[in-house]
Amino acid sequence: MIRFFICAALVITFFATASPAQDALQTLKLPEPDKTGGKPLMQVLSERHSSRAFSDQALPPQLLSNLCWAAFGINRPDGRRTAPSARNWQEISLYLCMADGVWLYDAREHALIRLLREDLRKQTGTQPFVETAPLNIVYVADTQKMNTSAADDGALYLGADCGFIAENVYLFCASEGLAVVVRGRVQREELGLALQLEAHQRIVLAQTVGYPAN
Repeated sequence: MIRFFICAALVITFFATASPAQDALQTLKLPEPDKTGGKPLMQVLSERHSSRAFSDQALPPQLLSNLCWAAFGINRPDGRRTAPSARNWQEISLYLCMADGVWLYDAREHALIRLLREDLRKQTGTQPFVETAPLNIVYVADTQKMNTSAADDGALYLGADCGFIAENVYLFCASEGLAVVVRGRVQREELGLALQLEAHQRIVLAQTVGYPAN
């Protein structure tokens, strides 16, 4: 009986001291991406543009699934992706900041992993629309995956890799009639702390996605 109460006390203590990140951890399997349809490429290129006026309407699961896959999903059996990556480092991760928390896109499982329950949209940029738009993607580079001895080359490569993904998002949004803008004005240090990033992780850009404002 004494041993039972000791074990129960340890369990209670664990949950009482668990971090918010541990409490928030959750995996959400996305629907299979719909890889058919869409507008012709030349029409999409003609319609691609940046928008800064967004509805607060949430993106449905299927649309979110298609968006993540188009951005940086796996499109070949060997694990390579829809966007090119220098030396196949695949060092860019997509942090999706939405009203219900912060989610990390897991391309191999085509799933979202919730890292935080806090709504951090307001902290993803300096423009007022980031607070109410349904989705702000924060592109985070893991420099530990980059095998390069030249710091300048590393910055060049991760910038290019991030740009490829962001352009995929632009083209997807043009095809789906969504509003989108990529943003460099990000308070990286403050946002990095809020996202609980490690020292080897670097915020590159952010990108806002949503339905156009009426």
